[in-house]
Amino acid sequence: MNYQLELDKLIASLDYKPKLLMHSCCAPCSSYCITYLKDYFDITILYYNPNIEPYEEYLKRKEEQIRLCDILGVKIMDCDYDNEEFKKMVLGYENLKEGGLRCFKCYELRLRKTASLAAGFDYFGTTLTVSPYKNSNKINEIGLKLQDEYGIKFLISDFKKKDGYKKSIELSRKYNLYRQNFCGCIYSKRDVI
Repeated sequence: MNYQLELDKLIASLDYKPKLLMHSCCAPCSSYCITYLKDYFDITILYYNPNIEPYEEYLKRKEEQIRLCDILGVKIMDCDYDNEEFKKMVLGYENLKEGGLRCFKCYELRLRKTASLAAGFDYFGTTLTVSPYKNSNKINEIGLKLQDEYGIKFLISDFKKKDGYKKSIELSRKYNLYRQNFCGCIYSKRDVI
């Protein structure tokens, strides 16, 4: 399925501005997603990233997300830092390479939290698909499964299409955003060293 094409069809069919709870992994990735969607959706960004270590890195990324939301006039919902929840989720998968089953478990952890907090919203979604390092098919598969579990529509996407990732880099420069060089968890950091 071409998830970006399906998102474009949905946007073209909208006759109101639905409320969207959008999980964000970081300000740079969300920059393009927010600017792309904000004319069509009433967006609230959810910052839930228990995978990010160390805690100082988590705080740095969170502060940048808050700053970007302020610049773009978008609401933000913050969750407590719960690194132990992430560690439990990936127990036994620590030695896998970046992009595999450990990452899929992490996607699900963050999307499940988003879906669980999306009562009162029309849609929930994520910025994760903007990254060329993330598996958009798997992210959408997980989101659609959770849509059925929680009864809230998942906003399918493949934000890396239409040069989304490139545009996120340009927006990061424009807003002088901190851009990290690893996904967030200590295992992804290990893989880039």
